[in-house]
Parts: sequence; C-alpha cells; structure tokens
Amino acid sequence: MSDETRPNVRGQMLPGIAGISMFMIFMTMLNAYAALRGSFGNGTAKYGVLAMCSLLAVGIFGLLRLKKWGWALVTAGCLLLSVGDFFYFEKTHAGFFLVRGLFDLMFFLYLARTEVRERLL
Repeated sequence: MSDETRPNVRGQMLPGIAGISMFMIFMTMLNAYAALRGSFGNGTAKYGVLAMCSLLAVGIFGLLRLKKWGWALVTAGCLLLSVGDFFYFEKTHAGFFLVRGLFDLMFFLYLARTEVRERLL
C-alpha cells in the first residue's frame, strides 16, 4: 500500500503489546523479588539484576504509552532475558528455561515487526 492509502495507525496499541507488557512486568517483579532474597548472590550480581529490573519496568511503562524509548528498552530486555534463559538451560537442562527463553525470543521478534514500530510515537 502507498502512504496515501494507508490509514494513520500511530498511537494505536496492538493487543500483543499489552500482553507482552503484562508478561514482562510479571517477570520483572519475580526477578526483583529473587534478587532481594539473595538468589543471585549478595554482591554485584544482586545490584545488577535490580538495575536491569528497574530499567525494564521503566521501559514497560514507556511502551504502554507507545514511546520509542520504551519500545527500545523492552525489546532489549526481551532479547537479554532470552539469552539468559538459554544460558541457564544449557547449564541446568531444565525445560522451564527453554520454554521461557522461547517465549522471550518470540516477544522480541514480535516487537521488531514493522507493524509494531510504526505505531510508536
């Protein structure tokens, strides 16, 4: 379609964006809680996870407002979570990490689509 016949979709949220945001805020809360309980250690890793969770939470709320910076933070967060889950699957062979990593990778690929990017403000 040419640009003249295409309807203006800027500022209109897709249902997938809302679903991804709900999943990612849930994962952010779980990781922040685990970091505060000491699951990632008590040193640099704990504060690194808390910093990443804070950035991802800010990005999620930016994505819900359809801001480009929010989209960038959540897209990077999906990719990093996917890589981390695949790493843990390689080390532990726990199927949970493989399934969660595939979901995160699927969310990353969805957010990278042109239809999603052209709706951002």
